[in-house]
Amino acid sequence: MEWKKNCLITAAALFLATLIAYLFYLATGSANNISMIYVLAVALIARFSTGYLPGILASVISVFIVNGVFTYPYGRLNFTMAGYPLTFLGILSVSIIISATTTHLKTQARQIQEQERLLLEADKEKMRANLLRAISHDLRTPLTAIIGSSSAYLENKKELSEAEQEALVSGIHEDANWLLNMVENLLTVTRINADTASVVKTEESVEEVVAEAVTRLKKRLPDISVRVKVPDAFYMIPMDATLIEQVIINLLENAARHSGTLKPIELNVYPNGKAMQFDVIDYGKGIPAERLNSIFDGDAAYSRNGSGEAFKGMGIGLSICKTIILAHKGSITAENHSGGAKFSFTLPMQDC
Repeated sequence: MEWKKNCLITAAALFLATLIAYLFYLATGSANNISMIYVLAVALIARFSTGYLPGILASVISVFIVNGVFTYPYGRLNFTMAGYPLTFLGILSVSIIISATTTHLKTQARQIQEQERLLLEADKEKMRANLLRAISHDLRTPLTAIIGSSSAYLENKKELSEAEQEALVSGIHEDANWLLNMVENLLTVTRINADTASVVKTEESVEEVVAEAVTRLKKRLPDISVRVKVPDAFYMIPMDATLIEQVIINLLENAARHSGTLKPIELNVYPNGKAMQFDVIDYGKGIPAERLNSIFDGDAAYSRNGSGEAFKGMGIGLSICKTIILAHKGSITAENHSGGAKFSFTLPMQDC
């Protein structure tokens, strides 16, 4: 019960204040500053109890204790001494003000925490909606292509040349690989705690994580050209290595598929203040200016090549990248440079 907790806190704080005041009185022989001990006790009661009543009640009790125990004549209440009524009112007023102010600040802090929680929930709900929208698009597009190509192959096999048959099968194979990649992306999200939007981090070598991501990507896209630059110093930073590898893979694959160029992609990793920064830079056509602010919001129709084709947008991949990096308490951005596009994300070098 809340009132029992308040009573226990009030009684314990006043008892401790009285004990300290008594020891102080024995040591100094003076009761001049004892009231300050009770003012501090009132502040602590207001801080750790709930509501205004415990602090105000403690203020009144404190004044009576100071008067009856530490003011002559001892053991009796005497509010008739010269100047004491003013002192009584002063101490009582200060105690009540401190109690009320502390309680009010605590109430404000709770309201701010509640607002932050609601904002976090709203942000998570927005991410979830964007992700579902991206999934629905990215599932439908390759599945439609697979169904169409397989139907064309089965229905017209005798009329199709060997080259046409091979093209249809190759398309089915590519779309199936894309679906597999999307499933891998979705599985990575299950590693993120749904309630706290956080991940389990361990100290990992930045160089090894980058090397593993590039190796995994080259198995899928053997022709991709990536220039990697990592710090000369050895860095261990807290992260979920599997998730960060997936982010690097998604960004590199995005650059390879949508930049519209065969020029090598750069992956630069370097310390930036208290964070480790990862830059994926391509030298293609860049990102349309109207898409920069919403590129991580799960719009699966995103394509930088300007062709308007519906083939495999990176909406879900970029949306997942944002979800993973935010779960690591990092940041992720996209921008154009003079020769193409740059995607950057940061990871705190200390756990937070």
